Amino acid sequence: MAEFFLELFSEEIPARMQAQAAANLAKIVGEALGPVQPRDVVTFYGARRIALAANISPEMPASETELRGPKLGAPSQAIDGFLRKNQAERDELVEEGGHFLLRRHVAARPAADVILADLGKALAAFPWPKSMRWGQSAAFTWVRPLRRIVCLLDGAVVPIALGTVVASDLSEGHRFLAPGTFKVVNAAQWQAELRQRRVIADATARRAMIADGLQREAQALGLSIVKDDGLLDEVTGLVEYPVPLIGRIEQRFMALPPEVRELSMKVNQRYFSMRDAAGEPAPYFAFVANIEASDGGAAIIAGNERVLRARLADAEHFWAQDRQHPLEDYLPKLKSVVFHAKLGTQFERAERISTMAGVLASLLGVTLEDAYTAQRAGLLCKADLVTGMVGEFPELQGIIGGYYAGDNAIGRAIRTHYQPKGPTDEVPRGLVPSIVALADKFDTLIKFFECGERPTGSGDPYALRRAALGVIRIIVENGLPLPLNEPGLIVDHSLLDFILDRLRVKLRTEGRRFDILDSVLAKGKDFNLVRLMRKIDAIESFLQTDDGLNLLAAYRRAANILRIESAKDGPYLQNADPEQLREDTERQLAALLHERRPALSREIESENYNAAMKNLAAYRKPIDQFFNDVTVNADDPSLRLNRLFLLNDFVKQFDQIADFSKLEG
Repeated sequence: MAEFFLELFSEEIPARMQAQAAANLAKIVGEALGPVQPRDVVTFYGARRIALAANISPEMPASETELRGPKLGAPSQAIDGFLRKNQAERDELVEEGGHFLLRRHVAARPAADVILADLGKALAAFPWPKSMRWGQSAAFTWVRPLRRIVCLLDGAVVPIALGTVVASDLSEGHRFLAPGTFKVVNAAQWQAELRQRRVIADATARRAMIADGLQREAQALGLSIVKDDGLLDEVTGLVEYPVPLIGRIEQRFMALPPEVRELSMKVNQRYFSMRDAAGEPAPYFAFVANIEASDGGAAIIAGNERVLRARLADAEHFWAQDRQHPLEDYLPKLKSVVFHAKLGTQFERAERISTMAGVLASLLGVTLEDAYTAQRAGLLCKADLVTGMVGEFPELQGIIGGYYAGDNAIGRAIRTHYQPKGPTDEVPRGLVPSIVALADKFDTLIKFFECGERPTGSGDPYALRRAALGVIRIIVENGLPLPLNEPGLIVDHSLLDFILDRLRVKLRTEGRRFDILDSVLAKGKDFNLVRLMRKIDAIESFLQTDDGLNLLAAYRRAANILRIESAKDGPYLQNADPEQLREDTERQLAALLHERRPALSREIESENYNAAMKNLAAYRKPIDQFFNDVTVNADDPSLRLNRLFLLNDFVKQFDQIADFSKLEG
C-alpha cells in the first residue's frame, strides 16, 4: 500500500462548514480514486485547511472492459457516434448477440496517474454551501481564496491543480506564532510539524484541548463552565492553537437577566458563561484565544472585557428603556406587524391564541382564575416582539416578555410558551404554561393548514413538524386528558393524521416500536395521545417478555386460521358451545376466556393497559396446549365450527386493545 496525503489550505473557512467539508472531501476522494481502493481514510479540518490521509494501492490493476453498442444493422450515424464517444476505431468492434461490442484491455496504471487524471476535476466541483471567485481564478470557486495544495503519494508530489494553484509539498503553520512554510513528507510528519508550529490539526484533539483547558481555568477560580456543545464545536473551528482565558464581568451587569447577558456573550463574542459553586451565574466569562501571548493573555483579556462591557451596556439600555412601560402597552404595536400575508397581524394572532387558551382551559376543567391567567398570558405572549430588547436579540422572544410581565403566573407562562423548541428541549410544566404553549402551537398548525401552507417533502418553512411534535410532547409528558378532536380544537382530519404521523416519526427516532402505533390505530383512530401512549407502552413492555412473544405467535396462528377458514363459512361470531368441547385443553381455554373476560373489559375501560396485558399473559400456556392437542379443522363439521368460535373469542380478547397482526417481527 502507498500513503496518499492531501491538504487544501485557504483563507479562514467558516466554522459551521468545516466538518461537512471534511466528510465531502472523503467522499470525493473515495469516488475519484476508487480504482486504487482508498482505505484507512482519516480527515482533518480547521480554520484554514481541510486534509485527508489514506492508504491506496500503488497502481490500478489491468482489466477488461466490454461496452455494448448499437444493434447490428443500425444506421451508420449511430455507429459513428458510439465510436466517437468511446474514442474507438471501426475495426475494434465485434459482432455478438445481435449487437456491436467494444472490448478493450485496460492496462494497469500507476496510482499517481489516476490521481492526476481524476482528482483535480472532482475537487473543482466541491459542494461548498457558498463559494467565491478571486484573483485570476475566474472559472474556479472555493469557499475562501485557496492558497496552497499539498498532494503527496508516498512523499512524492502529484501536481494536481485547482484554478491557478498547483500542488506542492509546502504547507504553513500558525499565521502569527509560526509564519512561513515547511516541507511535508507524510501525514504523521505533517501533524507533528503543525503542532510544533502551533496548529492542532485534528479537530477532535483540538476540541478536547479547549474543553479541558476551560475546565482547568474555571476550577482554579472555584467555578464551572456552562455546558454548551454547539458553542464548543464552533470555537473549535475558529482557532488553530487554543488558549483558554477567563475575564471578569462588571458587577452592574449582573443585574441583567442571565439569558440577556449570556446570549450577548455567546452570539456576539463566542464567550462561555460560568457558574459559582452554588450553581448561580458568576461575574466571569471564559473564551478561547488563538495565540499564546507573552503577557499571559492580560492584554487580550482586557480587550475582551472592554468589548463585552460595550455589548452589555447596550443590553442594559434596552432593559431600562423597555421597562418604562408595562408589557400590555406594546400590544397596539402588534397591529402593524404582519404575521403572515394570509393570516393577518401579530395582534390578530395574539387574540386567537388567547381565545384558544380559553377553549383549552375549559376542556381541561381548570379553575376560573387559571383560565383567566391562561387567556391573559396568551394575549400578551407576543407583545415582546416589538420591544427594543427582542429587536436586538430575537432569540430572547418569550423570555423577555416573561420578565416584563413580572414574576407571576402570567410571566411564567409567557416565558415558556415557545417550548419545546426541539426534541431535547424541556416542555412547559403546569397547567397554565402548558395551555398557553399548546394554544400557540394549535393556532400555528390550524391556521397554516387552513390556508394551504402545509409541509411538503422538500420543506417546512413554518416549522409545522416541530409544532406538532411540541403538541405531542406537552400533552403526553404532562399527562393532559385532551383528545385532539375535541369540539373547538382540530376539525381538519388531514391535520389530525399529520400529528399522528409525527408521533410515528418520534417513536421511530427514539428507537421505539412504531409498528405498535399502527396496530393500535388499526382498531380505530384514537386522538387521545395519553391513552394512545399508555397502550403503546403496555404492549411494548409486554412484547419484551417471553410470554408476550409466544402469545404473539399464538395470536398470529389463530388469526391466520380464522382468515383462511372465514373464506369458506365465516365469520365465526358465535360463542363456543360448551357441549361441543371434547378435549380437556379446549375446555380449559374456554373456561379461562370466560373467567378473564369481565376483568379484561374493566381494565381496558379504566385504561389500565399494563394490567390488561398481564391478564392476557395468562393465556400463554392454555393456548399453547390447545394448538398442541387439538385439531381445529376436525373432520366433524360441528367440532370444527365450535373450535373456530373458540379461536375467534381468543383473538377478540386481544383485538380490544390493538390489531396484533400489524406487528412486525
